[in-house]
Amino acid sequence: MKPGNQTPVTEFILEGLPNTRELPSLFFLLFLLLYLLTLLGNTLTLLTVICDPRLHALPMYCFLGHLSFLDACLSSVTVPKILAGLVGPSGRAISFGGCVAQLYTFLFLCSTECFLYTVMAYDRFLAVCQPLRYSVVMSRKTCLWLAAGTWLTGSIHAAIQTFLTFRLPYCGPNKVEYFVCDIPAVLKLACADTAVNQVVILANIGAVGVSCFLLICVSYAYVASAIRKIRTAQGRQRAFSTCSAHLTLVLLYYGPPVFIYLHPSSSQASDGVVAVFYTAVTPLLNPFIYTLRNKEMKKALRKVLHSSRKPVSPSSRPCKPLRLLAHCSMGWPMLVRLCLHVEAKLHAEC
Repeated sequence: MKPGNQTPVTEFILEGLPNTRELPSLFFLLFLLLYLLTLLGNTLTLLTVICDPRLHALPMYCFLGHLSFLDACLSSVTVPKILAGLVGPSGRAISFGGCVAQLYTFLFLCSTECFLYTVMAYDRFLAVCQPLRYSVVMSRKTCLWLAAGTWLTGSIHAAIQTFLTFRLPYCGPNKVEYFVCDIPAVLKLACADTAVNQVVILANIGAVGVSCFLLICVSYAYVASAIRKIRTAQGRQRAFSTCSAHLTLVLLYYGPPVFIYLHPSSSQASDGVVAVFYTAVTPLLNPFIYTLRNKEMKKALRKVLHSSRKPVSPSSRPCKPLRLLAHCSMGWPMLVRLCLHVEAKLHAEC
């Protein structure tokens, strides 16, 4: 297209997920249920960590609180727009500025979660391999600095990628063949050569992702070696249980982004299905995999829910966030009790 005929794009159209327009009502209810359950589970996890003095003083649960907040936010960036697109064609439109903001927020949350998983692996390495030095090395101040570092690094990484993406001119087609403004889908609409951006994506995102994943693998290699040296079966089981949940989430989180970003020639249909898994399904699994399999968290959940429903003296009232949650949604504790009951029955059957 000649420069004189170029008209800057002011609005993008998100094509949404493939094969969802035939049954929009069914998919709307499905994604709405996923979204509400994700908010419910991660909010309860976060409030449990905040309201239990024993938990928010421990680094592992402090990081878990950050992870729950990230998962709730990540789901809120993508799923509401999916729901809007299923309602009607007007819901698929997004302004240029809105696309920039969505891309930055999406990359910011994903990058921060990637770095947070790495920090959590380091925490488990210290706890299992160097238990005597754990409380000294992983002090509350160090924990806060590490958590803040993940947020800062994630924001810088997202800002660089967003700048490189939208420094290009967009003057032709405006239909994004995706359900969210993401780099590979948006770059296809640029009115310029995107070869440099493709190289930067491969180098930057690839290097960050591979580096974090290798650090996690090295940490767990040391953890596995230390667990093998534990003499008692109960001790090995306890050490393994503290790490298995985190390792499961790492595998679920890293697989889809690697498929999407390091295979730019893959189809948009397959990319969309894979991306939904780590933006909508994985945040939902976090409370169930990490929380309901952890004895300390289950004990704290029961204690918190009991204190939020039972009338007590003012001096022993539950923390304010939990009181607000109990007043706003009395059905949430019932759902959590149901989850705990189902998990207990499955554990008993096994």
